[in-house]
Amino acid sequence: MDKPIVLIVDDEPDLVELVALTLARMNLATESAGDLAGARRALAARRYDLCLTDMRLPDGDGLDLVAWIQEQALPVPVAVITAHGNVETAVRALKAGAFDFVSKPLDLGVLRKLVTSAIRLAAAPGAAAQSAPALDHGPPLLGSSPSMRALKELIARVARSQAPVHIAGESGTGKELVARLIHANGPRRDGPFVPVNCGAIPSELMESELFGHKRGSFTGAVADKKGLVQSAEGGTLFLDEVADLPLHMQVKLLRVIQEKAVRAVGEQREQPVDVRILSATHRHLAELVAAGRFREDLYYRINVIEMRVPPLRERVEDIPELAARIMQRIATRLGTPAPRLSDAALAALADYPFPGNVRELENILERAMTLCSGGTIEVADLQLRPGLAALPAERAGGRPAGAALDTGVVGSGEALGEQLEHIEREAIIRALEQTRYNKTAAARLLGMTFRALRYKVKKLGIE
Repeated sequence: MDKPIVLIVDDEPDLVELVALTLARMNLATESAGDLAGARRALAARRYDLCLTDMRLPDGDGLDLVAWIQEQALPVPVAVITAHGNVETAVRALKAGAFDFVSKPLDLGVLRKLVTSAIRLAAAPGAAAQSAPALDHGPPLLGSSPSMRALKELIARVARSQAPVHIAGESGTGKELVARLIHANGPRRDGPFVPVNCGAIPSELMESELFGHKRGSFTGAVADKKGLVQSAEGGTLFLDEVADLPLHMQVKLLRVIQEKAVRAVGEQREQPVDVRILSATHRHLAELVAAGRFREDLYYRINVIEMRVPPLRERVEDIPELAARIMQRIATRLGTPAPRLSDAALAALADYPFPGNVRELENILERAMTLCSGGTIEVADLQLRPGLAALPAERAGGRPAGAALDTGVVGSGEALGEQLEHIEREAIIRALEQTRYNKTAAARLLGMTFRALRYKVKKLGIE
């Protein structure tokens, strides 16, 4: 078989020679062009497995070439060589469609990893197709509504890049599922996918958890520990609820992204890392930036590509398909036949705003399957919250802050402990709904610790 071939676009002979020698040791063939015009001629004449271009060229810059490749729909990954520390240029290149970037002076280890990922992408089945890419790997993303079709197409496109992606959406919409699909359909699919819930790690342990530590670096550090970032080497690091990162950790994360290197607690030197960063939150990052609670430079670095996962109330036409799949999965687990939803029950679900989105739909259906009789789920079996369906969509997430809790009428025959549990349950459910099922935020609203809330949720059987 022919060797994969890389086009090097640069007017510095020494750099071209260095890159060509490095790639030759990787059993890759190379060609070169000294300017934009020569690169365009070469790319129009044959198919390359990777185009590696400098940003500064005699007749333009690398961004012009990236844009031209996108306009021509050429199936070639393009990576750019940027000046050291020029993060703004790198972000612009990624937004324009570049696969990845590498900074001068060239770190040959970083360059080899970049090239390996790009060649793997170019060799993937269907890489030469001019049509929109499809999702061929990973868990299924259900739904055929217009918003879901657009989301699936965007996932397939961004999966082919190495650009950081920020996934926005309410709690329960499936942001982690989207992140897993991006990973599974890109060149890093054979590497690890490491999810990190930034809101669940205590602030004082976060640096050690993310970056690792050396033995003896602090009290209790009895052995070297590899951090979660290093565990994602060659794969994808998914930072869920990234808005919960403390400001001092935002600074450290920004350096990891910019320098592609990490330093463990107690370590003197940085170690290079090769990870793709995906992040998500149900909160509005731009508002947090304006309020000074999230660093603007980190926001622009992780938000190179933004994806929004639509809430369930915006795609009610997907509910029948989702419900059928959920009920079949639960029935298979229980070893029982899957029930059906009556027309009235389906209509009730379509009118319900689902503040907890797909996660709440799963809970509702699992409860209904235990209550229904005759193999058909009726409206009463769903036990939808009275009055919630009548609320406007923007208020469906919970009551306004400070509003009184309506705990309902507690029967006089109930024991005091049962009454208190009833009040606790209602308060926790309201707080979870108000924060769109973010337990960290709900704990803060209730004035308790995250661990205390987690204990109460389990004790009261809320989940």
